[in-house]
Amino acid sequence: MKGRGSSAHHFGAASDSRAGRRVIALVLFGVLSSSSTSSHQADVRARLTDVIAASGAEAVAVAYFDPATGEELLLRAEESFHAASLMKVPVMMEVFRQAQEGRLSLDERLIVKNEFRSLADGSAFALTAESDSDPALYEKIGHAVTIRELVRAMIVRSSNLATNLLIERVTAARVQELMETIGASGMRVLRGVEDRRAFERGLNNTTTARAMLVIFRHLLEGRVISRESSEAMVRILLDQEFNDGIPAGLPADVRVAHKTGAITRIAHDAGIVYPPLGPPYVLVVLTRGIAEERSANRLIAEISRLLYEHTLRRRAERERFPRRS
Repeated sequence: MKGRGSSAHHFGAASDSRAGRRVIALVLFGVLSSSSTSSHQADVRARLTDVIAASGAEAVAVAYFDPATGEELLLRAEESFHAASLMKVPVMMEVFRQAQEGRLSLDERLIVKNEFRSLADGSAFALTAESDSDPALYEKIGHAVTIRELVRAMIVRSSNLATNLLIERVTAARVQELMETIGASGMRVLRGVEDRRAFERGLNNTTTARAMLVIFRHLLEGRVISRESSEAMVRILLDQEFNDGIPAGLPADVRVAHKTGAITRIAHDAGIVYPPLGPPYVLVVLTRGIAEERSANRLIAEISRLLYEHTLRRRAERERFPRRS
């Protein structure tokens, strides 16, 4: 009996020892995996910092999220920038929300006009076809166009005239209310576009990179109004005609559902990147202080390239060393 008791004690000790080694191994694996993640992010952060410094930009903000790995990367993500045409994405979202609520129909027709009221003092102002990236809509002044068509023109061709018609229909206040509701309070939508008097008084639409990240994560995850509405908006964003920013840094078979924004010394791009294999990820790049838009777009494209390569490396590593629960 004594011998069996001793043997049982020995077996128990050996079992405890093996269990202990497994725990240590798992802890070490977790530490190494975490260390590898930190190392990869530190590396890409250093590369991004170098590229941004070389650009001579006054400020560049980056926000990135990969649902496949759960990784988030933020650079100056809380800093406020003039939103330029990025504010058109929240306008689209509010249009879809009001359609869902029955406040409007996407097939409702609006008369195209070119007279709007300044946020600054209520005075009248008009847009010019020459300064609009979608001059074709001006040929329809006096005619009725569906809200669906206007949304598409606002996003795909960044029509300023379509934007102001839609803002007037849904109101900037309701757009802002939606941003607050989804947690994107860093996006401030006060007015339509080309309101010179408001601009001179500092009454501008602004955004942060984090706010744009929240917006596109909601679209990606189908959390804007409904999954059906989110998917419809993403399809519109996939047809974007201005592709010199994020898409320019990617292989030709990578699709991007995105929106650009540019005014003097401001250039942005934000959207959802769809690699050929694996789930999509979200990327936002905001820039300020680069004189030539072409140079700003080259910077955005380079940041896009670096983060695409980083995404592929991180995902490949995750497949080789999957996390254990």
